[in-house]
Amino acid sequence: MNDAFRRQSGPFREGDRVQLTGPKGHLNTVTLEAGGEFHTHRGILQHDVVIGAPDASVVTSSNGVEYLAMRPLLTDFVMSMPRGAAIVYPKDAAQILAQADIFPGATVVEAGVGSGALSLWLLRAIGGTGVLHSFERRDEFADVAIGNVSAFLGARPANWTVTVGDLVESLPSAVEPGSVDRVVLDMLAPWECLDVTADALTPGGVLICYIATVTQLSRVAEALRRTGLFTEPQSSETMVRTWHVEGLAVRPDHRMIGHTGFLLTARRLAPGAIPPQLKRRPSKTDYSDADVEAWTPGALGERLPTDKSLRKTVREAHAAAKAAMSSDDDPEADVVADSVADSVADSVADSEEAPVAGAIPNPTDV
Repeated sequence: MNDAFRRQSGPFREGDRVQLTGPKGHLNTVTLEAGGEFHTHRGILQHDVVIGAPDASVVTSSNGVEYLAMRPLLTDFVMSMPRGAAIVYPKDAAQILAQADIFPGATVVEAGVGSGALSLWLLRAIGGTGVLHSFERRDEFADVAIGNVSAFLGARPANWTVTVGDLVESLPSAVEPGSVDRVVLDMLAPWECLDVTADALTPGGVLICYIATVTQLSRVAEALRRTGLFTEPQSSETMVRTWHVEGLAVRPDHRMIGHTGFLLTARRLAPGAIPPQLKRRPSKTDYSDADVEAWTPGALGERLPTDKSLRKTVREAHAAAKAAMSSDDDPEADVVADSVADSVADSVADSEEAPVAGAIPNPTDV
């Protein structure tokens, strides 16, 4: 249980999440417990029937209904996990890993953490030798992210720190200048964090911003150019369209995942480096900050989940984490899981109070 990067294969174990696909293609995800039961109108499926079976097995309920039992892929998990904030979709997470060139052993800074979807992809990419520093302004979102990551990995990774607080204030004390390989910004106003990001990045390091609107995209790009500390920013968006393929019936599906956000990347220049000027055609580049601010989410108002909804999401995320971290074979893991549950209970009770900035303790240190 101390290895958060355990192999996600082999026979099903107690505490594993399993995805059950019924005869009509409906998906249900459950956490396996010894003696547990999965109830449907088609009968009862005993968890003990699944525990010990190989991945991708067919199991039968009490009414003779067959289910395909498989471990959820990371893509499946992030699309169905409890959410405190909107997640980074897998299509965008894949591009972030590629465009930012996240590699094993990298030191990565992520802000904000949201519900932990991108954190899971980053942790997998950097492996056990890398370090991920995640920053989140809201302690409720941080709680949800910790629960989701622990639920999927079965433990909280020792190489992952989560700090509740503003990136501008917290980053300089969390990392040494020039020691960070990659920075991923998923926030409302990334242009406010460019100076501390530049100080933290090593020369040649990559900054990548996940941005929702075109006005934010324009503002970040121009802010990057004004710093003189980064290469020319590159922007893109990713769209995924699936296809129906059955015999000669081959056509695009009626639904597709269209626009979710923009990605903007730039690399940190060496101190004193001045890149060659790019030749540009004349374009509309004259505008004021007031012109841009009138259309940003900050001016229009940001829709956030209610406190009641967040408290429920925190409880769901950490209930799954406790189930995944508990094991009959490791009594110490049960102590860790109970400490996580106690911590969450305190967090839920205090969730209406003002968040306190600071690093959240790692439950594996209990």
